[in-house]
Amino acid sequence: MASVITRYISDIEALEKVQKRATKILPSLRHISYPDRLKVCKLTTLHYRQIRGDMMEVYKILSGKYDSEITPTLIISDIHKTRGNDLRL
Repeated sequence: MASVITRYISDIEALEKVQKRATKILPSLRHISYPDRLKVCKLTTLHYRQIRGDMMEVYKILSGKYDSEITPTLIISDIHKTRGNDLRL
């Protein structure tokens, strides 16, 4: 299992490296830091996009967009402090 996780992490690092290189293509951005290049290009990090995608999938599962027989069982918490949202895992 460790090799699978290592391969996954290396894939993530490779994708992030491609994004870093792509943002350096523009001559005016070449000497700016990576986070600043992302802001100028209106891009987000790969990590942020992964978390956002995970949150969208959880929403779809909880709202019944997928067949309940093939989705994982998520237990909704009975704690009611959710800052305006009635769903908490």
